[in-house]
Amino acid sequence: MTGKQLPMASSSPPPAPKRRLPDWFRTSLPSGEQQVTFNNTKAAVKDNKLHTVCEEARCPNIHECWASGDATFMVAGQECTRGCRFCAVGTITRPPPLDPEEPQHLAEAVASMDLRHAVITVVNRDDLPDSGADHYKQCIAAAAQTNPNLTLELLCSDLAGDLEALAHLLKESPLSVFAHNVECVPRLDKTVRDPRASFEQSLSILREAKRLRPDIITKSSIMVGIGERDEEIDEALVSLRQAGVDLVTIGQYLAPSNKHLPVDRFPEPERYDEWADKAIMLGFAGVASGPLVRSSYKAGLLVRKTRDPENRETMLGAYVRVARPKPNHRHHLRRTSTEVKQ
Repeated sequence: MTGKQLPMASSSPPPAPKRRLPDWFRTSLPSGEQQVTFNNTKAAVKDNKLHTVCEEARCPNIHECWASGDATFMVAGQECTRGCRFCAVGTITRPPPLDPEEPQHLAEAVASMDLRHAVITVVNRDDLPDSGADHYKQCIAAAAQTNPNLTLELLCSDLAGDLEALAHLLKESPLSVFAHNVECVPRLDKTVRDPRASFEQSLSILREAKRLRPDIITKSSIMVGIGERDEEIDEALVSLRQAGVDLVTIGQYLAPSNKHLPVDRFPEPERYDEWADKAIMLGFAGVASGPLVRSSYKAGLLVRKTRDPENRETMLGAYVRVARPKPNHRHHLRRTSTEVKQ
């Protein structure tokens, strides 16, 4: 069986004309040594029969990230059992069975790419009793064995709200970051996301993950340009922080095709600075905010700077802001209120 794009309802209006991208969306292709690294990364993904969200979601940062030797792997299949109106990943009702060799293929790819930080993301598997939690756990464990210094981030589904499956997934997990995206402000759930997803259900997963494993960094992401109001972004940030979320990313939605949800607006880059200021003021340990930011954008850099605000590592095009530690204040994330801008 093959995946297919989510069809629009017959009562939906015709697709809006595609908006021209502002100048700040221009990106450059890798060259020289960066091109070699990009090619090697692409070859490692292909040779190990893996899928990446970089490709499936048509991320605009793929050349920049892959040229740096970073990639976000997608496990549990190439199609999703849900049909969110913003997503480029194909939709399928009955996916093929999970590949029992996938954890090993993932581990081999991670080892061959010599990564410092790897992001493992998943498709929704509502067809499985545990929504795929045990398979994700096996993939994480296999990847962790490749390098004792490797930090791992899981960009997880909402597991259909199953907190027992979440507990199994996180028990004794070597994860450094547990991420799950709320995607949009609550008012837009029915417009943007599959009916089986909701802002509140996503919050419950994030809140429980922090309760179960306070030592693991929690993270979420919000898209803008899908019909939200500025004050709703501020309200969503408050809700995420109250749920114990440590890191947040904010980025521009780009429609994968004219069959997907159209872009509503393109906020100026300065507006992202204001959202970043708001996030730090609310107590987030770190934020990546900007038009080209995606949920896994600069993921490793954001984690390293969150853990060590004195980290002076740079990365071309990075916009990462973290909090500085207060004197005599100890916390496993070293969270504080004074910001530094990268």
